[in-house]
Amino acid sequence: MPIHSLGEMDQYLEQAKKGLYVRADQFAHVLSFLDHCRKLKAFMKDKEATAPVVSSYAFSIEEMEPLETAIAGCLRHGQVDDHASSDLAYLRRQLSTLRDKLKDKAQSLVKNKRYTPYLQDKTLAERNGRIVLSIKKEYRAKVDGTVLDASSSGSTLFMEPTVLGDLQEEISIMKMAEEAEVERILYELTDQLLSYEYGIRIAIEVMHHYDVLFAKAKYSQAIDATAPTVNEEYHIDLKQARHPMLGKNAVPLSIRFGENERALVITGPNTGGKTVTLKTIGLLTLMAQSGLPIPAAKGSSTALFGQVFVDIGDGQSITDNLSTFSSRMVNIIEIMRQTNDRSLVLIDELGSGTDPAEGMALAIVILEQLFQKGATLFATTHYSEMKEFAHTTPGFLNASMEFDVETLAPTYRLLLGETGKSQAFDIALKLGMHPSMVERAHEVAYKEAHVYSDRFTQDQLKRDDYTRQVIVNKYARSTKKKKSSRRNGKSI
Repeated sequence: MPIHSLGEMDQYLEQAKKGLYVRADQFAHVLSFLDHCRKLKAFMKDKEATAPVVSSYAFSIEEMEPLETAIAGCLRHGQVDDHASSDLAYLRRQLSTLRDKLKDKAQSLVKNKRYTPYLQDKTLAERNGRIVLSIKKEYRAKVDGTVLDASSSGSTLFMEPTVLGDLQEEISIMKMAEEAEVERILYELTDQLLSYEYGIRIAIEVMHHYDVLFAKAKYSQAIDATAPTVNEEYHIDLKQARHPMLGKNAVPLSIRFGENERALVITGPNTGGKTVTLKTIGLLTLMAQSGLPIPAAKGSSTALFGQVFVDIGDGQSITDNLSTFSSRMVNIIEIMRQTNDRSLVLIDELGSGTDPAEGMALAIVILEQLFQKGATLFATTHYSEMKEFAHTTPGFLNASMEFDVETLAPTYRLLLGETGKSQAFDIALKLGMHPSMVERAHEVAYKEAHVYSDRFTQDQLKRDDYTRQVIVNKYARSTKKKKSSRRNGKSI
């Protein structure tokens, strides 16, 4: 696709509208842009039979060949060409003649026996665009002229002899005339550019549209995406969907929701995929609404929501004196203010970060209010009370992330209509916590004993990584006598 960078074109148009001329080096970019416009139309003309709608956009670009010809005729190698106008050609010929004359005159001075004893170097130098001679400091008074510069040591003075001054002044005046003519030509080209402003802005818009369109297509190929149908009934039907950042390594998510219920409460163990499920649903919804194909199987459908609200992650702030719970409440309160019946709300671990009983109660009240405002809800939780609330409340549905109790590993599959356990004790055991500590935690949580140590052999329980976690003799600390040793006559 012959797409040109677009940022500078807007800048040049605004520059011209302010009464400033576009410089010669900038016109080189304009010329490249116009060349791309012509090539883009030719490129799309070949695609007319294959993609008639997409190719038709290019034909709205105005024919701007006269502007391209005018600029190309005045520029060469990023500079205004000698033949841009007859006056400029004349001025530059005169300048060339005067410079040659000046150089010959300067060379004759270098070779003149009168100046030879005073010269530090017989090579001509240039300072501030003027030809000078390198004169020894001690002979300053011997040479009639003006000092324009000196060497770093101060032993050499760079002087413009008076006999060269008149020629130098004539060249300076001629250069000013040349610059004025170049400026006039650039102003003239700038006026022509402005006369095509509407056509250029249309071309910029078309190129931008093509750039986005082809970027979408390229990205869609990279993630193996398909175009979903979009509905206004707030139904979500994702088939074998994957989060784009996880790619083919992700366990596909399939969910059909919204036909009978509007709120889904997802439970399951940590690292089981609850948060990824929320992110996948939210991101794919936004991708579809942005005109992007989504990484899901054909036949998937997403809803057209007016707003998507998200509360995922930790927003604590030291500077604003916000804890994790406080920062999340600030966010959720703002969500509740703005939510309506066209909103999709995604909340992760609702009510966490505070007293479990109070957090659970707040979570239920928040879900009730968001549901009554008509929002489509997806929330994750570990609270068993919220699972019961979702089970008994019309319009709510439980779901869980599947957990393989044999391997003690999540499968990352979403099961609608089921409730899951947090599997905290099983996960703690798998990560290496001593079973006696897990048994004590089970007793504290459920007010009953449960044996976990029977899953391990005695040899496993005697391993150093287990025995170092617990005190084998509970009186060891109280009965242990203080020991001291003497080294170099001092108690350590």
